[in-house]
Amino acid sequence: MATQDTTDILTAILARARMLDPANTRKWFSELKATRFSGGLLQISCPDEAKTRFLRDNCKMSFTRAAQQVTGHLVSVNFHIDDKKESPQIPGQIEAGVRIHPDYTFESFVVGPGNRLAQASCVAVSHSPGDTYNPLFLYGNVGLGKTHLLHAVCQEAQQESKIRSIQFLSCEEYVNRFISAIEQARISEFQSQFRTVDMLVIDDVQFLRDHEQSQEEFFHTFNALYNNRKQIILSADSAPGQIPSLEDRLISRFKWGLVARIDPPSYETRVAIVKKKAYLRGLSMPEEIAEYIAHKVQSNIRELEGALTLIHAEAIASSQAITLELARKALGDMTARAGRQTSITEIIDVVTQYYDVRLADLQSKKRHQSIAMPRQICMYLARSMTRHSLEEIGGHLGGRDHTTVLHACNKIGELENTDSQVRSQLTELTRQIQKA
Repeated sequence: MATQDTTDILTAILARARMLDPANTRKWFSELKATRFSGGLLQISCPDEAKTRFLRDNCKMSFTRAAQQVTGHLVSVNFHIDDKKESPQIPGQIEAGVRIHPDYTFESFVVGPGNRLAQASCVAVSHSPGDTYNPLFLYGNVGLGKTHLLHAVCQEAQQESKIRSIQFLSCEEYVNRFISAIEQARISEFQSQFRTVDMLVIDDVQFLRDHEQSQEEFFHTFNALYNNRKQIILSADSAPGQIPSLEDRLISRFKWGLVARIDPPSYETRVAIVKKKAYLRGLSMPEEIAEYIAHKVQSNIRELEGALTLIHAEAIASSQAITLELARKALGDMTARAGRQTSITEIIDVVTQYYDVRLADLQSKKRHQSIAMPRQICMYLARSMTRHSLEEIGGHLGGRDHTTVLHACNKIGELENTDSQVRSQLTELTRQIQKA
């Protein structure tokens, strides 16, 4: 097929993909190139590895559907790194249990009064790992940018320093790997994997609570890395001393370096965040609309992004430009509801209707995926949308303990970052709950 024809087809596919999946639309899609289209396979080259992974993880389905709608044929899509570009020799290697997200860079992070110390400390650590703040401990509520900073510091350290290896994963993944190593009698291999890296980054370290043997192992891993001047970066939902069932010796070590809190963004910061998120998606965002969204959504960055997605989706569905009137329609009457607290009962009602499951099943001990997934989503939404404790949330869902609720929240949070279908479901559920 002629190059011009292939280029035109890709242009049409990109336009259709933006309509099918506005949440995963990115400004850098304009850098994509169609390298080959034959035998029902469209090959698309991407600028770098991180963007290639983003497309494979989040956009495969929407691009395939778009290609089939545009061509009228059963077409599949494949993404690969542009082999014509010279890849810089990067000394660092990120071994990630967490997918590195191309959006999560220091450049795309909006700095405000509530996160300035955390951002500055991450920048400093990325340029001088092991020497500046070690360990670096970030904490704050859900959706305030902790994970964004962890991704950013890994990417910056990989590019700018002479680090050989970075191990970046969630605490849940760390614990699961440790348990697996015990079961397979491969403890020495596990210890070597984590005690010989140049930088260890653990997200949601509060998951160590109530895992006594994992705490013991992490204590020795921490000491080995610290004594060898290797960088340790941790994040949690609360300060070290406020994590229940965490050993005093770990709490003490977590405080050895810098403990930086991240607070909810101020109004001015929220406006800047909306504009930045819109820019990343290639959207034109007038100042008055960014200000309107910032007034409407005051809790966290994740909900700001969700509001932006709703507005974008409404604009596509109605084939209209993004205006203040359209934004008001998309977000609904949230202002009148801002002072009212969402209840767990409201969340459960919406989730049971959405997934067509019974409350009795959610509260039962059934572990089938069709029941377990809605149950975990209930827990995740309850934690992010209410002020109830983990124990209280678990009590509403069959008397489950706080570790079960935490596990569910970590799992769904990870899926939200890596699975576009789950992300879309969470956005829709949030919309329905806010209108309930």
